[in-house]
Amino acid sequence: MTTASALFEIRDLRVSLSTGHELVRGVNLSVEAGKVLGVVGESGSGKSISMLASIGLTPKHARVSGSVKLSGEEILGASPSKLRRIRGAEIGMVFQDPLTALNPVIKIGDQIAEAVRLHHPDLSRGAAFDRALELLDLASVPQPTRRARQYSHELSGGMRQRAMIAMAVANCPKVLIADEPTTALDVTVQAQIMEVLSKLRETLGLALVLITHDMGLIAGVADRVAVMYCGRVVETGSVENLFEAARHPYTRGLLGCLPKVEGSNQKLVPISGNPPSPASRPSGCPFHPRCPLAQALCTTEEPALRDVDGTKTACHFAELLRQPGALPRLGVMSQA
Repeated sequence: MTTASALFEIRDLRVSLSTGHELVRGVNLSVEAGKVLGVVGESGSGKSISMLASIGLTPKHARVSGSVKLSGEEILGASPSKLRRIRGAEIGMVFQDPLTALNPVIKIGDQIAEAVRLHHPDLSRGAAFDRALELLDLASVPQPTRRARQYSHELSGGMRQRAMIAMAVANCPKVLIADEPTTALDVTVQAQIMEVLSKLRETLGLALVLITHDMGLIAGVADRVAVMYCGRVVETGSVENLFEAARHPYTRGLLGCLPKVEGSNQKLVPISGNPPSPASRPSGCPFHPRCPLAQALCTTEEPALRDVDGTKTACHFAELLRQPGALPRLGVMSQA
């Protein structure tokens, strides 16, 4: 999933611990300016650690290799000072939990103003605070002057998330990484947050990497999707192709967990079992203990990504999913 015009490009990214356990295994991702890449998968699939590793935010005991390019320039392995200049200025990140990501003893406006002055030290405190008010307004925060003078615990979950987004785009980055930006928010607030992100993408022309476990959320905003499982991408393609003709049992299982508008009496069928830990990854295809299509080959040989019906899929028997009702246990009988 790489293109010549990619603004942000990750190739063969690998992250391992000193124990030898691999958390990320050869991930390839890319996103163009003004586009949205959705990165989907269950908790522990390697989504967040891949993005953190790409901008140099892994723990010291983690080993990272591969290539990460921003506007064609290699940034993986760059010096700490260079990465500090890039983070917040050219790449912004919205972290998972705004309550813990925001400083509880500094007012919201001052935190955003600090993010501005770190990259524009010649700016006065007053001018930086005025910029913070503009950013809160851009992030659709009501009464920005009042909110800027409050602490994080005084804001609702949705307001804290908006404040995090305002801070992430404070310096008009080229790339915005949003890690589970709608987690623990009700449906109405989720829609508002996604509307904010869409507006910022259009206004600033930035590339958006949206990390989530919600396939329904991805369907409404992403241009391309990468499905991750056990530290690697197992299927990738355009939103249209992936939702209409997913050819990996794991992807089909995630789609089968979505509530259906039609046939409201239809029961949701979850994917059986649990994702493996890096310390106990199965041999062969790591999904085979949970897969209704698994055969002997799946237990010994891990499949490579290959083109199947418009998507790139890592499944030995992807072609079987052309048959209606191929995965009755995953509740996706209606898909072609």
